[in-house]
Amino acid sequence: MVNALTPETTARPPRPRSAGPARTAVGPRARARRHQAVVAYLFLAPVLLFFAVFLILPLGFALLLSMSHWAGFHLGDIQPAGLDNFTSLFAGGSTFLTPVLTNTLLFALGTVALALAGSVLVATCVDNLRFQGLWRTLYLLPIVTTVVAVGNVWKYMYEPGGLVNGALNAVGLDSVAFLQDPDTALPAVVVVQAWASVGTAILILTAGLKSIPESYYEAAALDGAGPVTVFWRITLPLLRPALLFVCVTQFITGLQSFALIIVMTRGGPGDATNVAALEMYRQAFSYGDWGTASAAAFVLFVVILLVTLAQLWIFRRKGEDA
Repeated sequence: MVNALTPETTARPPRPRSAGPARTAVGPRARARRHQAVVAYLFLAPVLLFFAVFLILPLGFALLLSMSHWAGFHLGDIQPAGLDNFTSLFAGGSTFLTPVLTNTLLFALGTVALALAGSVLVATCVDNLRFQGLWRTLYLLPIVTTVVAVGNVWKYMYEPGGLVNGALNAVGLDSVAFLQDPDTALPAVVVVQAWASVGTAILILTAGLKSIPESYYEAAALDGAGPVTVFWRITLPLLRPALLFVCVTQFITGLQSFALIIVMTRGGPGDATNVAALEMYRQAFSYGDWGTASAAAFVLFVVILLVTLAQLWIFRRKGEDA
């Protein structure tokens, strides 16, 4: 029985929602992530500012100079030149392509070949010797020595009365004017650069040798493989990642070499040891042609990029995922 005093409840239809934009509530987790992102960017701000000031801005200014004429004094004297600086580098009579760029490639190639061969040999020998700490100290000495000191010491060693010619005379050979002869000046500097950089390569290759599992060598010994077969079939293939890193870094260092050459030969005799970095220095600070120097810098960048990509492609064809 229904109470007459109780009001009858009627079901109200649901109120339609407005067609306005839906609002998403920001939860505490989303606010925490946003706060973490802000804090992270605040911590990264000094590093980003450093790269912007010392990398992005100079790169943009160098690109501007490569298409301009400027003597290096007042910014108001910059005059647009288009691609004239690039075309002048490869025009007839220009020494940039030959011998400057040719010397740069030969210098880098010779340095990589000598440093790589020497570092592989020394790293393999040191890995099998006692007192490895002593040997590491010896081959790391060139790394901690300044380039100016290394260049001056070898410069005196190459003199007619120096240690190298003294050793040649001791075995009955005539003295050689290493740094004064255009035919021997570049190879002489290549030897010094390779000697100075071999320590870094040995350090990397030694770490690569330590990462090779000993079980491979034990299996090869059970199969009766000799040392030469073990080196060519096991050690060298498994060292390919370390070899790739050494090749790329050594090639980039060789293509950018400047300090050692200016200390030992200053690009002479003639242009026998003149390389791209030294030519950029001369164009900018000796001749006051900053546009040509900047254009040469971008050409060298393209050469380094192409050489690096070629090395990565070669190693990938041989089965190394770089």
